[in-house]
This record gives sequence, structure tokens and C-alpha cells, in this order.
Amino acid sequence: MNPEKNQILIIGAGLCGSLLALRLAQRGYSIILIEKRPDLRKTTLAAGRSINLAFSDRGIKAMKRAGIDEKVEKLCIPMNGRMIHDKESNTFLSPYSGKKDEYINSISRSGLNALLLDEAENMPNVSIEFNQNCLSVDFENATAIFEDFNTKNKSAFQGDVIFGTDGAGSAVRQNMEQIKESAFQVSQEFLNHGYKELSIPAAKNGTHQIYKNALHIWPRGENMVIALPNMDGSFTVTLFLSFHSGEYNFDNLKTPEKVREYFEKFYPDALKEMPTLAEDFFNNPTGELGTVKCFPWQINGKSLLMGDAAHAIVPFYGQGMNASFEDITVLDDILNKYKNDPKTPWEKIFSEYENIRKKDADAIADLALDNFHEMKEATADPVFQQKRKLETAFEQEFPDEYSSKYRLVTFQEEIPYSEAKKKGRAQDVAMLKLIAERKLSGNLSLKEKLEMVKKETELKLNEQ
Repeated sequence: MNPEKNQILIIGAGLCGSLLALRLAQRGYSIILIEKRPDLRKTTLAAGRSINLAFSDRGIKAMKRAGIDEKVEKLCIPMNGRMIHDKESNTFLSPYSGKKDEYINSISRSGLNALLLDEAENMPNVSIEFNQNCLSVDFENATAIFEDFNTKNKSAFQGDVIFGTDGAGSAVRQNMEQIKESAFQVSQEFLNHGYKELSIPAAKNGTHQIYKNALHIWPRGENMVIALPNMDGSFTVTLFLSFHSGEYNFDNLKTPEKVREYFEKFYPDALKEMPTLAEDFFNNPTGELGTVKCFPWQINGKSLLMGDAAHAIVPFYGQGMNASFEDITVLDDILNKYKNDPKTPWEKIFSEYENIRKKDADAIADLALDNFHEMKEATADPVFQQKRKLETAFEQEFPDEYSSKYRLVTFQEEIPYSEAKKKGRAQDVAMLKLIAERKLSGNLSLKEKLEMVKKETELKLNEQ
């Protein structure tokens, strides 16, 4: 793992791959970064594929590690909470945290990816190739064969090790599956829901037509709509809808009239701000939502899967990108640990990385599925709203004593996902039980309520 003697081949120049290339280059490694798609900085992004991302503390930590956090901050719009829209067009803001300095950010996927590519490309020890489709990977020799999309010419690229950061449909992972002696296991589970990207345009003066600093959500039980703000005053809107079940689904929304009927019935205030609803709905693709889990992530110290290639998750905790960036921080910590021992083999480093990271990747995948049901169903439920108000009050008054599950995951990056999952779930069960039993009455002080919740949480943790 001596940087002066190692050349790194990174397959996939999305968010994870481009940041990994930058950070490893900063450590002195020679990097070849190869991407299947054209250079997004020189092409127009396909309609319906520009979904905003929620950028939070775990991702910010990785940007600080690479020294580019101030540049990334300029691409961010702070979101302080969820703006809940009911069927009668009433709204209320549910804060993400009881602390005012804890918020998530809306950021453009393409804008952030372009910045990371620029930063990586500026490094003298990084070369980037685009339009290269990975055909096969020889893990023993750390070599991969690619076909140029334009010329159809085939080329071989070699490194001392290969990092697969080529997303949920990873070609590197698919090649790992073919190696019988690796005992490689993979599972892919898809929701019965898909998504469609829509839009709310900016007002004529370029301002946002609805409240700017929130993630807007229209929870409707089985389905939902969310909207995240963009720098140009517009909102990227995403409809999450069942493929087949329910009165309205992707199977039966076949005409502009039917789509408008659905939005008039369930999202009337959103519809008022969406003049291009029909065009967006029928021109933009329908995406699938799935979870990918696999193991092992490495082959004999010659290759390592990272980011979505290793652990793709559904987008309902806003942690997919942040988890991928945290992968890089974890690897960076291990490289720091062995920086004075350049003879440390990659296999040891990769094994240590897997041992640390696998349980946390599985945990955030499970939490993301939890949050899917919470967002589309529970956010509109009075009991859930009561719970969130109480959690917010705890965090405002006793921030060192209480953190909600959301805060543990999103704003406390020092806590592993697996620990946040365990404690957060226990707290949720404890609070809902106490609320249902009417034990958190108004006669108690906030401190007394907190002590009851803490005690009940400990009981739930001990049951696990």
C-alpha cells in the first residue's frame, strides 16, 4: 500500500468514485478513474435523472477530510425540517432537530459530481477516462477490459488494486459473482413502488414559490410526493407511487387527465405550482427503488467494492450519498492507522474495512426502509406528530441527554449506523408505548418525561 509504488484503478466516476479518487490522490497514489457515461460537465443531464440529494454531517465530514467543504457549501440549500402538507393544503414544519444549528442540505447531484471531478482532475496524479464500458475484470491481475462507446475500441487498464464504485448496477460486483471460490453472495430487493421526477418551476422573479428551507412532503399512506429546493428557485419534485396496487398507480395513470385527477385529489396545493405536470410525468422515466446487499466486498486484496456498488439503499433516509462518502472516511482512517507501515498488504486493509463497515451498511439499509413507511404514513399521524414534538423539546432542552433516531443517524456522525439503529429503534418503541398508555401527561415536567423515556428505552434495549 506504499503510495509511491501503487497505482489505483477506480471504476465508476460518480459521487463515491470521484471523491475516492481525490482523497487517494491527496495521499499520493496514482489514480486512473474510469467512467461508463460521458463527462457530465460537458453534456446535458437526461430529464428525470437529476434528483436532488440530502447532504448531511457524515458527507460533510468526508468533504472536510478532502479540504473542499467550503466549496461544497456554496452548492447547498439548508433544510431545517419536513414541511408536511395535508390533503386540505394545510402545512406545518416538523424540525429535523431540536438544535437550530442541525439541519440537512439540498444539493444537486450533478453539481456536486462536477465539483468532485474538477477537484480530482486538478490533481497531477489523476487521469480520467469517460465513455468506457467495463466488459470484464481480471481480479488476479487487477486488470479490466473496457469498450469505448464511441469508437467501439477495446482497451485494458491495470492497477495494483481495483476499486469498484460503479453504482447499484456495478459491473465490478457482477464480475465478482462469477468467481465461485470467493463464496460471493448478493441480494437485491425491490420495493413495489417506483418513482417519477417532476418539477415546481421558479416564480417569474426567480424566487421559490413555496417555502425554501424545508424538505416538503405530501404523505398519503400508500404513496407520497416530496420536493427539494434548487438554487435557481425551482423544486425537484419526486412522486413515489405503487406500480400496481391501489386506486392510482403507475399501471393505470396512462393519460394526462388521469394524472391530473390523481393530483387534484391528493396533492392539490402542489398541483397549483406544477404547470408542466403532464409533460414531466410522461416524458420522464419511471425509476425502481431497491436495496443491494452483498459480501465479501473484496477479492484477495486485489479489489474492493464501495458505495452503492457494495450497499445500494432506498433514498428515504437521505443517507445513500452520505453513507458512500462515509465509506471513504472509514477507509481513510484505516490508511492513516497504517501510514507508517507501507508494507501493510491491501488484503489486511480491505478486511479491516469490511469488518468495520458491513454491519453499518446493513443498518442504514434497514433504517432507510423504516423511514419509507414513516414518511408516507406516519408523518401525518397525530401520535407520530406528538412523538416528534416531544423529541424536539427534549433535544432543545437536553441536547446532551437525548437524541432522536433521526438525529443519531443524521447529525451525530461519530455514532456508527448500527448503534444509531439499535438505540433509535428502542427509543421509538418506548415513546410510542408511553404515549399510547397516556403516561407522558401534561402534568409531568419535561425532565420527568425524559427520565421516563430513558428508563423505558433501557428496558427495550435489554430485551434485544
